[in-house]
Amino acid sequence: MDIRRGDLSDERIVGLLRHHFQKCHEVTPPGSAHVFDVSRLREPEIDFWAAWEGEVLLGVGAMKPLDATHGEVKSMHTTEAARRRGVASAILAHIIERSRARGLTRLSLETGSFAYFAPAVALYKAQGFTECPPFGDYRPDPNSVFLTREL
Repeated sequence: MDIRRGDLSDERIVGLLRHHFQKCHEVTPPGSAHVFDVSRLREPEIDFWAAWEGEVLLGVGAMKPLDATHGEVKSMHTTEAARRRGVASAILAHIIERSRARGLTRLSLETGSFAYFAPAVALYKAQGFTECPPFGDYRPDPNSVFLTREL
C-alpha cells in the first residue's frame, strides 16, 4: 500500500469523496453532517492523502490544522472493496505521523453517533482516541461523537 498526497483533480479520488459526502448526508440528520466537500479539501492549509495499491484507489483521509498544535482528522473513507484490510488504520497512522512532523501535539475528530459510524468510532478508539467535548466551532450534538488524542 502506498499512501501519498492525494490529487484532488483525479476523478477516482473525486468520485470516492463525492460518494463519502453523499453517504454522510444520507445517513445523518440535517444540520449534523460535518463532512467536507472537495472544494473544502482543496483549501491550502489542509493536508490530504490517498492510499493506493498500484493504480487502485483504496481510501482517503485528511488533516485540517485548527491552530499551531491541534489538528482535526477529516474525510476518512475506505472503498467498499478495500474494507477490512487495514487501509483505514494505515491512513490514520499516516495522518498521525505527518501531523507529528508538522509539530502538532493533538488530533481531534467528529463522527456520527449511530450504527453506520460504529466501525469508525471503533477504529479511532483502537488508535488511542478518547471521547471529548466539542472542540473548535462544533457545538454539542446528540448525532455526533467527538474524539481526541495527544500525539
